[in-house]
Amino acid sequence: MFALLAAAAIAAAAPAFAHHSFAMFDITKQQTVTGTVSRIDWTNPHIWLWIDVPNDKGGSDTYGFEGMSPNFLARRGWTRTTLKAGDKITVNYRPMKDGKNGGMFMTAKANGKALSMMGGSDDPSQAYEQK
Repeated sequence: MFALLAAAAIAAAAPAFAHHSFAMFDITKQQTVTGTVSRIDWTNPHIWLWIDVPNDKGGSDTYGFEGMSPNFLARRGWTRTTLKAGDKITVNYRPMKDGKNGGMFMTAKANGKALSMMGGSDDPSQAYEQK
């Protein structure tokens, strides 16, 4: 019986460990892109930011960035409207290991404000949307 309970506990914990994995990101690198916000998915367990970045062919490429949870960000001054479709944005991020466009959102500058997923910025007076 103990073995069955232990196996159930391990199986239940596996998704939690996977959820907090940074394995898909190259945390040894940081890159920057500038584009236009196309969509924000303000959802649990993490928000996703989608931006269109101009490419050398005259079009644009869509980049996706994983952020922190809405609850975490709300406690640090973010709201659903901190970023909106159409906003110009420069994003600093940890790239995907597989080379796909996007990665882990670190910091950004949009609408003249510095934004951070961790609650700080280079200029704290400009860190968040003013309420």
